Amino acid sequence: MVNTEVEKALETGTVRIVVADDHEVMRLGIRNLVEARSNWKVCAEASNGLEAVDETVRHCPDLVILDITMPTMNGLEAAGQIAASHPEIPIILFSLHLSDALMNTFKGGTIRGAVSKSEAGRDLVDAIETVLNGGTFFHGQKSIPNACS
Repeated sequence: MVNTEVEKALETGTVRIVVADDHEVMRLGIRNLVEARSNWKVCAEASNGLEAVDETVRHCPDLVILDITMPTMNGLEAAGQIAASHPEIPIILFSLHLSDALMNTFKGGTIRGAVSKSEAGRDLVDAIETVLNGGTFFHGQKSIPNACS
């Protein structure tokens, strides 16, 4: 089920997103993709997992996009901490290295999607839309909850 904060954001205005990646050019690229949508805004950026946790706590966004491989704290550790403190905030993992085995370890819970950096131009916006609407998006495959449930 979509949390009420996300439902409210989708109905009334701006969807706030935290972006965490250790490469500034990747954060800029994600920001450009995200903010091409009139009602989507990157409310904070982080260059490592610890900053991602701090920015998520500070801004309480509607969605977090986390690179897996970052210094100080990796994206999987950051996702765990975010899930523990804010289980209602969905997370999309973003990485160069997304194997099926790795993705099977984090399907479910607060990690609701994963997008390969090499497919970001094609998949990231779709993944965000799918996750914001209560679905999941893993390796280009999306699952949208049944509206009749």
